Amino acid sequence: MSTPAQPIRIPTQLDLGLMIMTSLMLASGFIAIRLAVPETGPVWLAAIRVGIGFMVLLPYAMWRGMVWPASRSQWALIIGMALLNVVVPFILVAWAGKTIEASVLALLMGTGPFLALIGSHLMTDDDRLTPRKLVSVLLGFSGIVVLVGPSIFAGLAGGPLLGKLAALAASACYVMAGLLIRRITLPPVRLACLALAIGSAVLIPLAIATEGLLSPALSATAIGSLIYLGLFPTGIAYILRFSLIRSIGYTRFSLSINLVPIFGVALGVVLLGEPISLNLVAALALVLAGLVVSSGGRKPPSDIL
Repeated sequence: MSTPAQPIRIPTQLDLGLMIMTSLMLASGFIAIRLAVPETGPVWLAAIRVGIGFMVLLPYAMWRGMVWPASRSQWALIIGMALLNVVVPFILVAWAGKTIEASVLALLMGTGPFLALIGSHLMTDDDRLTPRKLVSVLLGFSGIVVLVGPSIFAGLAGGPLLGKLAALAASACYVMAGLLIRRITLPPVRLACLALAIGSAVLIPLAIATEGLLSPALSATAIGSLIYLGLFPTGIAYILRFSLIRSIGYTRFSLSINLVPIFGVALGVVLLGEPISLNLVAALALVLAGLVVSSGGRKPPSDIL
């Protein structure tokens, strides 16, 4: 017998703010990845960021009292979620990024909300397809298309097919993991800690097997980038991700993922001096419009916090 998903509610303004904060942290991770991955390799980078995230969350989880899964079914859900949310997509995205253009990767990852809309409709009772949700997803995806340029659709016809399939598979992994999170009863911080522990246990041996021992002569820039990756885009962002998915559902949370490539480009403007464009402004407006539409509807309960 499967564990029922926890009930969801309409997003509040606080939820929307946390969704935007989560997306900003995830987007900032791309800059840290670019700085660190030449010295670590993609698998070691994933292993280190997940390991640091685990060590950051562990003291708090132990202070609060670690909560363990109460049944084999809960253990199975957590292990499956950790593989789908941490291990497999990290490797797939890194591999896909070597073979396809970043704009194509952003567009393919932008299909996540569509997959979430379908998956939530089929696998949950309270996160079903509605006209409002469909409009919000279309607005968000339109923002991605505006950002990368409509001409990128022509690029989908060329290039390595396996790289594109890897990106779509990574997006599907995040959706499946999001649906599993709602069926797990552990508190968010303890759940994130356990998921990162499982991810570390898988990724570290995999990194040794595929990339050899990590070089001890990492630069200060690489070390700082790895610490940042583990603390913010992995540790804190995963707590927020788990909390939001369980409270507002994966369909609505997935809309904020469209902000990740937009914030990634915006951070390039701010931190790297890249030129700002009307496409960036228009894309941000469309995605934010999708988030606002998704939060409409009935008034949220007063005891949500």
